[in-house]
Amino acid sequence: MLEEPVILSETGGCHGGAETMREAAKKAGLSETLEQYAKDYPVGPHDQPQSMCPAFGSLRVGLRMRRTASVISGSACCVYGLTFVSHFYGAKRTVGYVPFNSETLVTGKLFEDIREAVFKLADPDKYDAVVVTNLCVPTASGVPLRLLPKEINGVRIIGIDVPGFGVPTHAEAKDVLSGAMLAYARREAEAGPVQAPRTPRAEKPTVTLLGEMFPADPVMIGGMLDLLGLAAGPTVPTREWRELYGALDCAAVAAIHPFYTASIREFELAGRTVIGSAPVGVEGTATWLENVARVCNVPFAMLDAAKAKLLPAIAGALARTPIKGRITLSGYEGSELIVGRLLVESGADLCYVGTATPRTRFSEADEAWLKAKGVEVRFRASLEQDLAAMAHYKPDLAIGTTPVVQAAKSKAIPSLYFTNLISARPLMGVAGAGSLAKVINAALESKHRFDEMLAFFDGVGTGPTAGIWEDTPKLRPEFKVKPRKAEKSIGEENGAC
Repeated sequence: MLEEPVILSETGGCHGGAETMREAAKKAGLSETLEQYAKDYPVGPHDQPQSMCPAFGSLRVGLRMRRTASVISGSACCVYGLTFVSHFYGAKRTVGYVPFNSETLVTGKLFEDIREAVFKLADPDKYDAVVVTNLCVPTASGVPLRLLPKEINGVRIIGIDVPGFGVPTHAEAKDVLSGAMLAYARREAEAGPVQAPRTPRAEKPTVTLLGEMFPADPVMIGGMLDLLGLAAGPTVPTREWRELYGALDCAAVAAIHPFYTASIREFELAGRTVIGSAPVGVEGTATWLENVARVCNVPFAMLDAAKAKLLPAIAGALARTPIKGRITLSGYEGSELIVGRLLVESGADLCYVGTATPRTRFSEADEAWLKAKGVEVRFRASLEQDLAAMAHYKPDLAIGTTPVVQAAKSKAIPSLYFTNLISARPLMGVAGAGSLAKVINAALESKHRFDEMLAFFDGVGTGPTAGIWEDTPKLRPEFKVKPRKAEKSIGEENGAC
C-alpha cells in the first residue's frame, strides 16, 4: 500500500527551505534514507548546496554508462537546468522526464506515471538498467521509488533520491548512484554467475580505482601497478553495468576520491580492503605504492624496484617544471587535497586548501601531510570561507570555483577555475608531475594584465554603481538579502602563513 503523500503548498514547494522539505520527507517515510545520507554526507556550515544541483552528479554517472536509461522526476525548472548542464558537459544520451502537477503529486498518480514509464523503457535489447531519480519535491512528498520493481524483463531498476536538502554536493551524488549500483551488482554476484566484462579479465590481481579521473590517470596508475605485478581494474563510476562485477572482483580498492562513502561500504561488505590517497608527486607516490604492496602482499624487492624506477622520474619532472608563487586552492570536485599535494611538491607556496566535500578516514593522510607543510585545510568549506582565505593570504594566484575566480579577478588577482582548468588534467605519476605547471605559471605571469585593466577602469565605480552617471545611483541596502557572515579561516585566527 502506498503511503499517504505529503502535500507541499504552492508557497513551499522546492523553495520552502531545506528544513521544511527535510521534515516533509521524514513524515512521508524517508527517515531511514535521510538518516543514512546524514551519516554518509555530513553537512557543513551551509544548509544547502553552494555549487550546482547535486543531482547533476548522479545524472552524469548514468548518462555516461552504456545501455543505461536515465529518468528524472522533479520540478520542470530543475529538470531543464539539469538536462542543459548535462548536455553542455558532453552527454550524448537522452534524459527521461516524468512531469507532475499538484494533482498527480497529491493523488499519488506521479508514482504510477513513473512506474508506467519504467515499464515502457525496460527493453532488454536496449538497456541493462533504468535509473530513476527523485529530485527535491518528489522526495519531500514521499514518492516511493523503493516500491518500483527491482527488475523488469531482465532490466534492472534503480531508484534513488537525490534532494538538495540531503546530498550536499554533486560530487557526493555520484556516490549515491555508484553505491546503489554496486549494492545491486554485489547481490547479483552473490546469487550466482554474472555477465563477463566486455574486455578480457586481467591475468594479474587488480586494483579497482574509485572516483572520476582524467582519462590518462587510470593508464598511468596501471603502468605503476604493473611494476608491482598488479593491474588496474575498472574505474568506479563505471561506463557499463557489467564493469561493476569486475570492480567488485579485485584485490584492493584505491579510493582516489575518498568521499565515496556508500561505494566504500559496498566494497567492504564484499571483503575488499580500501586504500586512501593517490600516487601524486614523489612522497605521495611512494606512500601509495607502499600501501598497495602491503595490502596485496607484493614482495619487498618488487616494491623497491618499482620505487627506484618511478620516483626519480617524478622528481625530475617536478624539478623541470617548478611553480613559484603563493596560491590558495578551493573546489567542489573532491580532488582538491591531492592537487594541493602536487602543488606543494612542485614548489608552490600553498597556503589554503578548501574542499566542499567532507573529511573521511581515507582523506586523513592527505590532510595530515598538507598540515605538516603549513597548509590550512578546510573540509566542507563554504564560499565565504574560501573568500576569507583569499582575502587573508593575498595569493599571487587563486584557484577555485566560479565565484572565487570572479572575486579574485575583480581584485586584480590572477585566478583559475578548478573544475575545467585544474581537475581536467592528469595528476598521477610522471604525467601528473608536470601537467599543472604550464597553465599555473602562465596565469602567474599574467598579473600585469590585471593591474593594467584595474588601472584602466579606475574611477568608474563598482557593482551597481559601475558606469558613467549624471547622478550616482543610490544604494538601497534594505532591499538586499543579507549575506552570510563569513567564518574566519584557521589561518586568519592563528596568523598562519
